[in-house]
Amino acid sequence: MPPMIAYFVVGLILGPSVAGVIVDSEANHHLVEFGIVFLMFTIGLEFSLPTLNSMRKILFGIGLSQVVITLLFTIIIGSLFGLSLSEGFIIGSAITMSSTAIVSKILMERLDLNTRHGKLSIGILLFQDLAVILVLVLIPSLSNPDANFLNAFSLVIVKTAVLFSIIFKVGKPVMNYWFGIIARQKSSELFVLNVLLVTLSFSYLTYLSGLSYALGAFMAGMLISESHYRFQVESDIAPFRDILLGLFFITVGMMLNLTILIQYLFPIIGLLIFLIVFKSVLITFLIRIFKYELGVGIRAGVILAHAGEFSFVILALAKQQDMLNDILLQIILSVSILSMLLAPFIIQINGKIARFLSKSYIKNDQKNIDNLEQIAEKFNDHVILCGFGRSGQYIARFLKEENIKYIAIDIDSNRVSDATIAGENVVYGDSSRYDVLKAAGIERAKGLMVTYSDDRASQKLLTAVRDHNKNIPIIARTLDETSIDKIRMAGADEVVPEVLEGSLMLASHALVMFDVPLWRVIKKIREFRESKYKIFKGYFKGSTDFSEDLTSQQQLYSVEISKNSHIKGLMLKDIPFEVYGVQVHHLRRPNMLEDIQPRDDITLDRGDVIVLLGYVEEIKLFEIFAQNGH
Repeated sequence: MPPMIAYFVVGLILGPSVAGVIVDSEANHHLVEFGIVFLMFTIGLEFSLPTLNSMRKILFGIGLSQVVITLLFTIIIGSLFGLSLSEGFIIGSAITMSSTAIVSKILMERLDLNTRHGKLSIGILLFQDLAVILVLVLIPSLSNPDANFLNAFSLVIVKTAVLFSIIFKVGKPVMNYWFGIIARQKSSELFVLNVLLVTLSFSYLTYLSGLSYALGAFMAGMLISESHYRFQVESDIAPFRDILLGLFFITVGMMLNLTILIQYLFPIIGLLIFLIVFKSVLITFLIRIFKYELGVGIRAGVILAHAGEFSFVILALAKQQDMLNDILLQIILSVSILSMLLAPFIIQINGKIARFLSKSYIKNDQKNIDNLEQIAEKFNDHVILCGFGRSGQYIARFLKEENIKYIAIDIDSNRVSDATIAGENVVYGDSSRYDVLKAAGIERAKGLMVTYSDDRASQKLLTAVRDHNKNIPIIARTLDETSIDKIRMAGADEVVPEVLEGSLMLASHALVMFDVPLWRVIKKIREFRESKYKIFKGYFKGSTDFSEDLTSQQQLYSVEISKNSHIKGLMLKDIPFEVYGVQVHHLRRPNMLEDIQPRDDITLDRGDVIVLLGYVEEIKLFEIFAQNGH
């Protein structure tokens, strides 16, 4: 359960409807506003354009559709029951939100963040977080009973666009310069004071423009997120944010009236059931439209079927603006709180619900396992790599050098697709499930290697393996030495910490365990160190790889030669790789099992795959050249 539930309970007990220790006052409303301001500032800090771009299909497809349909549905139904447009908008905005805190916490604990339903859920939540900014900006404009919704909406959009243009054109260089001066003073108090000054100043600026305090805080967060001081600011602002948000959720608990809750208990329970069913069905339907399988849609729908913390932000602001009558506010508030109390229990069984409602989901699951079994039939005395991220790919190259057969299992479909085209033995699947490992031939394998960076995921996998197979040698990776004992107790024979050096040592343990002479291992490791880890340069990037600076990392990328490719029929020496700053890592040819080392006299033909090493922008430019010739 999230800590905010405890704050609700404290607010309820101390508030007017129970003990009456704290009364509803103007000071409490100011605390609410400060809490919202710092919450929106934090969201602005975490706002990442590369992340949004990588998830644009989910955000602006499924996420946008879910918010718009929920709002329209609520406004239409509300009008049938005599509610005004602004009341329908407030209620629709509140119920369309889901809890980022609850969902992300449970998905992380269940190791589901990188699954399809996990990524869909997080993507929709991210759009909801963006949508709430517009909602909070619109609420003050709609508080005027004579306000025209379309006019208010248009005016808010124009004002917001102008503010964003001015602030980001002028504010970004000024912000970097100003915080640079402050940082050089080496005073943590001065730094914190300036963060507070910037946040509250921006909030007041947007308030003077006829918009909400929250929008200014969001803009301030976005500006600082683009500077070099983002992480320091986030660390410094956290105590203020946490205290003020705690007080905010206490005031939400104070808003709840137990008398009205008991009086309207049955309508509240009916609306609660309707909310959960409606959001589950709508999200499932939208995900299905976007070509995902039904079972994945059901899982994401169940995960997001509750209200969220932003529901309370919207309701609190609506109460301040006196936009909902007290009984209606209490009913929606009660439904939102009860849905959040039920959410952790419902989310835990999302997989069972999906398998019960969608038989095709079970069939597709079994189909993946059958495909893996067919691939693994030809393997014997091989190594199973659990995870094909950077470390997994580094180790695969070591194994390939020594002609040791391996099968890699990864849950990132983008990475699996790219690596398969490049000739790697990698398949899609969840390694933490023993039926997947059994399909990969774990009973015939000579060893298993766990390359996860998440220690809990490693422990879950190791426990599953050791419950069925006590003897297979297992080597596991961890980021640092703090988890070595835990992972070893879970079943690993060897545990190796750190990323690059960890990968190197992991490979050396593996080669020795798999009967390669020690002198050859030592020689090989020395060669790789002397060549400055040349073998480690580049990796296949998946959709789950998020980095603060993607442009600074070299990646591997597969380019397939089609019949219309400009470079089809050219020798490698005639292709200007150096002009674009990329290198040919290796080549693959149809029906050839081994990689081809690049030579100047090799002529490219249709179906050939060039595996390139380079930076993102350089690879993009070369890919355009390879296809079009310019």
